[in-house]
Amino acid sequence: MKKKLLCMASVAAIVLLFSVSAFAQGGAKKGPDVNRDPDMEKEALHNLEVARQYFKLRKAYVAALQRCEEVLAGNPAFSKIDEVLFLAGQSSLNLAEAKGKQKPDQYVIHDGDKKLTLTAQEFRDKARDYLSQLYNDYPQSSFRSQAEDDLKALGGPKPKESKP
Repeated sequence: MKKKLLCMASVAAIVLLFSVSAFAQGGAKKGPDVNRDPDMEKEALHNLEVARQYFKLRKAYVAALQRCEEVLAGNPAFSKIDEVLFLAGQSSLNLAEAKGKQKPDQYVIHDGDKKLTLTAQEFRDKARDYLSQLYNDYPQSSFRSQAEDDLKALGGPKPKESKP
């Protein structure tokens, strides 16, 4: 009889334990429903991983910035776009200060037949644009506080653009 009672008490305790943990997750807010193309998501995730490697391990900020810009242009609804914006902003800041293994003049913009390079101030402006977009559009991002700190040195976040 004691074994049966002990067994039933154990089962009741386990059921109670799992029900409490299920209620703990009940208050989570669901984000907006976004239909994401799995192939585009996979490609963007690959580009983000490559950008991380360029940024962290190789200190190749031109290559990291180019990968981030590829994601921003090809998949603006990417699930980790906040990290892409952060890496793009950080890469731009590092290029403005001529840090890393790649020279800033390796970042080239094609304007027709002309190839243009950016000045340090233009890289800072680019960084401010990316970090401001992160700060304004993704308030729940884990990268927001670091972006806010970087933006203080750049004149603060740009105001959010209103759409017509």
